[in-house]
Amino acid sequence: MNGVEIKNISKSFKETKALNDVSISFEQDKIYGLLGRNGAGKSTLLNIITNRLNADRGEVLIDGVSAWENSDAQRKIYMMSEKVLYPENMNGEAALKWSREFYPDFDMDYARKLANDFGLDLKKKVRSLSTGYVSIYKIIIALSVNTPYVFFDEPVLGLDANHRELFYKRLIEKYSENPFTVVLSTHLIEEIASIIEEIIIIQNGEIIQNDSCEHLLSQGYTVSGSASEVDKFIEGMEVIGIDTLGGLKSATVMGKIEASSVPDGIEIGKLDLQKLFIKLTNEQE
Repeated sequence: MNGVEIKNISKSFKETKALNDVSISFEQDKIYGLLGRNGAGKSTLLNIITNRLNADRGEVLIDGVSAWENSDAQRKIYMMSEKVLYPENMNGEAALKWSREFYPDFDMDYARKLANDFGLDLKKKVRSLSTGYVSIYKIIIALSVNTPYVFFDEPVLGLDANHRELFYKRLIEKYSENPFTVVLSTHLIEEIASIIEEIIIIQNGEIIQNDSCEHLLSQGYTVSGSASEVDKFIEGMEVIGIDTLGGLKSATVMGKIEASSVPDGIEIGKLDLQKLFIKLTNEQE
């Protein structure tokens, strides 16, 4: 089977069970959202897939081949993590050249173009960069390695709104031109809701949801309008979130709705992924 298969992976740190018999697959040429609260096990899972941690039990296959201590298999994966793996006294230009040594398909011209887009000075040493520009420097490498599988662990840490939007834009452009498997692990759920195709939610080291984004978001809707009209309409419904602004109200509701049952003055919109995530993880808790 092509793709990344995680089979019955378990991992403990002393008394803490970080992962408990996790089995999932990341198929080729799809964009995944790997979601979970702090300490849910997201980073542990990604580190095991990329050989940075040993699992206590289970196995990881990349395109049907064991990923454990297999450089050929690992060369198909790149992970952008919160850690900076290059020496801090190395400048950006040198980091790009070293990346090309490890990843033969690294696109140097594209990396330099991205650096220009993001306003990153490649002559600066890593240690002199702000948190945001360290993230940008790691994003540029991740988008330029041209591996079949790219994992992003909290990729937009420290980025301002403009740079976050630019990252998502460049990611989608690259994916549209040459599809590859993308796994986005982030807390900024609202920002990636329109990008991801598949959602995996991990809670307390276990997978509690593994479904398409489209199917999950079809399980509810938002109701907007004047507070009084919304309150009247949602009476008796399963409401998982409320937002108010002055006399206006927006409610997130689970279930199905018939368009003909919606009165004038009420607007129906898509289910809020972040509120659904909160609901699902609270239930599991």
